[in-house]
Amino acid sequence: MFRSLRRALGAAAAALLLPLAGVQAAHADTAAVVKSAAVKSAAAEAAAPGAGYWHTSGRQILDAAGQPVRIAGINWFGFETSNNVVHGLWARDYKSMLDQMKSLGYNAIRLPYSDDILKSGATANSIDFSGGKNADLQGLTPLQIMDKLVAYAGQGGLKVILDRHRPDAAGQSALWYTSAVPETTWITNLKSLATRYKGNPTVIGIDLHNEPHDPACWGCGDTTRDWRLAAQRAGNAVLSANPELLIFVEGVQTVDGVSGWWGGNLMGVAQYPVQLDVPNRVVYSAHDYATSVAQQSWFSDPTFPANMPGVWDKYWGYIFKQNIAPVWVGEFGTTLQSTVDQKWLAALVNYLRPTGTYGADSISWTFWSWNPNSGDTGGVLKDDWTTVDTVKDGYLASVKAPGFAPGDGSDPGDPGDPGGGTPACTAAYTVTNDWGGGFNAEVKVTNSGTTALKSWKTTWTWPGTQKITNIWNASHTQSGPTVTATNAAHNGTLAAGGSATFGFGGAPGGGGVPVVSCAAT
Repeated sequence: MFRSLRRALGAAAAALLLPLAGVQAAHADTAAVVKSAAVKSAAAEAAAPGAGYWHTSGRQILDAAGQPVRIAGINWFGFETSNNVVHGLWARDYKSMLDQMKSLGYNAIRLPYSDDILKSGATANSIDFSGGKNADLQGLTPLQIMDKLVAYAGQGGLKVILDRHRPDAAGQSALWYTSAVPETTWITNLKSLATRYKGNPTVIGIDLHNEPHDPACWGCGDTTRDWRLAAQRAGNAVLSANPELLIFVEGVQTVDGVSGWWGGNLMGVAQYPVQLDVPNRVVYSAHDYATSVAQQSWFSDPTFPANMPGVWDKYWGYIFKQNIAPVWVGEFGTTLQSTVDQKWLAALVNYLRPTGTYGADSISWTFWSWNPNSGDTGGVLKDDWTTVDTVKDGYLASVKAPGFAPGDGSDPGDPGDPGGGTPACTAAYTVTNDWGGGFNAEVKVTNSGTTALKSWKTTWTWPGTQKITNIWNASHTQSGPTVTATNAAHNGTLAAGGSATFGFGGAPGGGGVPVVSCAAT
C-alpha cells in the first residue's frame, strides 16, 4: 500500500528509501544438529534451552531437544544498503552492540541483506577502526564481516535470522526478482548462505524475501507473481543445502481484494499453505506498523484499539490460533510520538502473549529496529547509537524471553563459565526527563567483578516524597523513600564487564540523583 522513508540516512550511510511495510509433522535427526563446542556433552547441550537447530510442531517452534522456544529479537539493518554492513559501526564496536542487545533481553537478531554482498569484489564501508574499534573486521568482505557477527552472537547465545531484504542496495522490490537480479540468482544466493552456515545453529533460518507486494499474489497460480509458489521453490532449494534451517515466509499485500501492510497479509495461507519437501520447517512472518509509517483504516475505527485483535486475527493471527504453524512478526515499529501509536504498540504486545503468562507458547517477534536511523520508526537506540530509548524498550519487556545457550564457536573461557571470584556490581542512576510533576530515570547495572552474575539488586533512598509509578526491565518494592529494584527474568545474568539497564517513571519531579547501591549473586 503506502510507503514512506523508513530507513533514513545514517551519519556515514547512504540514504535508504524503503517502501512501506505493509511445519508441520516430523523433526530432523537430533544427534546431527547438536554441535556446540562450548557444551561438554550432547546430553548437556540438549538440556539447554534453544540448543541445536530448531523445527516446528503446530504453532510452536521447538529446539533440538523438543523444548518450545520463543524468538524475541531485534532488527539490525545495514547489510542491505550501499554500506554492505550493519549500520552504527561508524560509532561503536560491533561486539559492544551485540553485548548490549543481549543485556537488554533480546535473544535473536534479524539481519537484512541484499544480494549485493554476495557479489565478487563487494566491500563494506563506514566502519570506524580508531581506538581499536572493530579491529578484527579490517580488510574483510561483507560476508566475512557477517561471519564475525554470527560467531560473536553465537558466543553470547543470540540466534540469527538472515533476511533477504532486497535484490540490490538500490531499493525494495515488489517481487522476489528483478530484471537485474533474476530468480536464479536469488535462489543461488540463498543456497550459498545456507551452505555457508551449515553446521552452525546460531543461524536458525532464512527469511526468503522482504515484503512482497502488489503485483505479488498468493495462490493465484501465475508463477511470475505467485509468492507462495516462489517461496516453495526457494525454500526447497535452501533445505537441499541445509535441511535443518527454518524457512520464514512473509505474506503479500493483497489477497482476494483485501489489502494490508506490504508483507503483512497472510490470509492466503488458509487455502494455500506453503508445502516444503522437509516437514516442520515453515514459520509464517507478518509485518505490522503504526501511524508513524502510514495511516490505515483501522486506526480511525471508533473502537480503536479494541478492534486491533480482530484485524490481526484476520491477516495472520488465525495461523497461530488455529495451530497451523508458528507466526513470527518479523517487523513492527513506531516512533511512539502519537497517542494512537502508543495504544497500538501496547495492544500488539498484549496480542503477542506476555512471556510470564504463556511462556514460549506465544507469537515470536523481532522489533524494528535496533538502528536509530530508521526514518519513520526510530530505534531502540537513540541517535548517539549508545543510549537506550527506555520507554520504547520498556513496551517490549513483557514479551521478552529467556536467552539461548551459546552455540558453535563459543569461547570455553567465556566469563559465563564457572570461575572463582566474588560477584560484584555497581549502579549508575540518570534522570532522563523531569517535567516538575513527574520524571523518568534509568539505572545502569554493571558487573564490576571477575565472575558472572546470576542476579542483582539495587537500593536507593530519595530525599523527598518521590514514588515509582511504572517500571520496566526490573521489579521493585518501595518502603517510604527507600526503593529496592531487582532484575527481571531476562537480564539477571551478566558476564564480567556486562551491563543491564532498567528504567522507570516517578512522581513528583525534582528528586535529584540519589546514591544507588548494588548487590550481586
